[in-house]
Amino acid sequence: MQARATRPTLSSRAASGLVSVLAVLVVSLMWSACANPDPDSAEGQADQMATLHENDTPTATDLAQEPTIPVETESVVYGSLDGNDFTGYYASPTDAESAALPGVIMIHEWWGLNDNVRTMARRLAGEGYRVLAVDLYRGRVAEQSADARQFMMETLENQATATTNLRAANAYLRERLNATRVGVVGWCFGGAQSANAMVAMPTSIDATAIYYGSLPTDREALAAVESPVIGFFGSEDGGIPVEGVRAFESTLQELGKDVSITVYDGAGHAFANPSGQNYVASAASDAWYKTLQFFAEHLKG
Repeated sequence: MQARATRPTLSSRAASGLVSVLAVLVVSLMWSACANPDPDSAEGQADQMATLHENDTPTATDLAQEPTIPVETESVVYGSLDGNDFTGYYASPTDAESAALPGVIMIHEWWGLNDNVRTMARRLAGEGYRVLAVDLYRGRVAEQSADARQFMMETLENQATATTNLRAANAYLRERLNATRVGVVGWCFGGAQSANAMVAMPTSIDATAIYYGSLPTDREALAAVESPVIGFFGSEDGGIPVEGVRAFESTLQELGKDVSITVYDGAGHAFANPSGQNYVASAASDAWYKTLQFFAEHLKG
């Protein structure tokens, strides 16, 4: 008779050992996924900013300049969603109620709508603009990196709400305040949201200024953009690699868009924030001067 083949079996001890090994492997993979989130995810982007701002605090300084002409400011409700108001900080030249002025949506960095951003809103208003500093954190302002990380991650996880907020700001400036044209400017987290506004409203944003924010890569989305773009980045920014900045610039150039990018040697992330620890006065001053020229040409011209 032909011998009958038998299937080898594991002993109970070996089987138990194999189960333990598999369990450890599964837990390890889960821990790895948690410890190393997708860098493009909301958590990954928030973690990246937390690393860049480690041990950083938005310390008040006297470096932020007030406007050269009188301006008026007020807290305004510029829209709502699901019963929740969008509240921001509005600044304009004094006695400009009936004047035909361009508007600018200003988007805070990852700390939130704090005193530094309010100062920048007043400063830009002093140049002859209706400036609406939006609040994408719903009234929350961070003083520690851990809080800023949480606020940023929550906002990115609900990007549709943030985009609705920015659309409402645009509509408020155009329809309520009769802005002749509307631009957008943002720093850090706000720089990325400035780029998001440009893509989300490709035909109704008239000028886009981006300070060291993460950049969109979708060629089709960028092809629809009509806004001229200016951007400012640091060569030592560990979160926004120069290679990605130049790729963004090249894509817009290939698409025939109006784009101007400046990368400052020796500057890192948040180089234009006078209330942080990474401020580079020469780069910040040059970037602001170029931003004013850019807005004057595309919003006033």
